[in-house]
Amino acid sequence: MRLGRFLLPLYGVLALIYLLVPIVYTVAFSFNDSRRTNIIWNGFTFDKWLNVCDAQGVCLAFANSIFIATVSTVVATVLGTAIAIALVRYKFKGRAATTLLLFLPMATPEVVLGAGLAAQFLNAGVPKGMLTVILAHIMFCISFVVVTVRARVAGLDPKLEEAGRDLYANPTGVWWKITFPLLLPGIMAAALLAFALSFDDFIITNFNSGAIETLPTFIYTAAARGIPAEANVLASAVFILAIAAVIITQVGGAIRRKRLGIKP
Repeated sequence: MRLGRFLLPLYGVLALIYLLVPIVYTVAFSFNDSRRTNIIWNGFTFDKWLNVCDAQGVCLAFANSIFIATVSTVVATVLGTAIAIALVRYKFKGRAATTLLLFLPMATPEVVLGAGLAAQFLNAGVPKGMLTVILAHIMFCISFVVVTVRARVAGLDPKLEEAGRDLYANPTGVWWKITFPLLLPGIMAAALLAFALSFDDFIITNFNSGAIETLPTFIYTAAARGIPAEANVLASAVFILAIAAVIITQVGGAIRRKRLGIKP
């Protein structure tokens, strides 16, 4: 028992260190005074943060990733929310088959998915580029949106909507004033998940991007000669923004709970 008390905290600390080492390395080498490569530490500098677009192609790749992730997230969230509501609220032919098909992209290896989509675009005569990447990302993001929003729809109390209709609200009013606000946390969670998956994707993007370069494909190509410090700057900035968003959300939620007198 005494040995277990020491082993469990030790295991937790080692696991945390293992997870944080790549992040610490990325942040540290974003301040490296590198020249041609960014493998060896040459000294501390803020130049890479102040001139992040000096590395050829890195800012364009980052902008492509943001654009693709934004468009894919918006489309996948709208379609996925509609599908989730339909699967929970309505009975129709093929509902079970639709549910099964929606889980397939989540269970299929990305290599198989990317190669299959690339072959499909080739057979259809669609040239690889921004459009094919967006279509591919929408396809696999929809599944995650449906699963996330569906759980929220299933937990929605229909009596609240019935109360709105009893008070003579039309279907549009019930949707915007009752249903949508109640579903919004689930929709936002699904959208954030879809954005993260799209922004981070490499395998499917690599199969279908053609000449278009995103940040993950740029980093993969640059890894042979040492990832530029500018790429580390962008990766560090994204990580810091994500952490800041989580902290703001948690603090804001704690403040709202305190105002409402809700105990955590």
